[in-house]
Amino acid sequence: MRPLRGLYAITAGDLGPVERALATRALCALQYRDKSTDAARRGREAHALARLCRTHGVSFIVNDDVGLALAAGADGVHLGRDDGAIAAVRARLPGRLVGASCYDRLELAELAVAAGADYVAFGSVFASATKPGAVRAPLELFARARGLGVPLVAIGGITLHNAPQVLAAGADCLAVISDLFDAPDPAARASEYGRLFQDEAE
Repeated sequence: MRPLRGLYAITAGDLGPVERALATRALCALQYRDKSTDAARRGREAHALARLCRTHGVSFIVNDDVGLALAAGADGVHLGRDDGAIAAVRARLPGRLVGASCYDRLELAELAVAAGADYVAFGSVFASATKPGAVRAPLELFARARGLGVPLVAIGGITLHNAPQVLAAGADCLAVISDLFDAPDPAARASEYGRLFQDEAE
């Protein structure tokens, strides 16, 4: 798998655009996020996305569900504050990625890394239609978190317009849902995000 730096896409219902976005090779990771109770469908979708991500060399991460991540052969799991102890999950997923949502709190990130998290996410960095009530994380938090030594993911209200601010602040990954999958052409939008990281490297 490629390093965790770049566009970190998160699914939002319709999976039709996901394959097209993956084919651009602009993604560093894809997170499968589905809060429904349809376990059979979730299992089918997770297995299908895991295969697609392997084909395109993209890390496949399951939101919240360690059992589903294991069953689908995912590359890792992403945990929120109520999704289980990181150290216990780390023990169940040796050699795989464990990410943690840390909201607007550096101390949560410090605890997560100490418990074995491979990356941490801060947000919402901007107002988000997906989670309108989410706490806002200041961009200055990324500079303060650099010393943690793990990739830093920014999430919440990110668009092509404001993404350069987030990268300048020190984020390694841009977690995007709406601005990617609600775009008229998600593949073209993914490529545009990919160019942000190419431009930064030049």
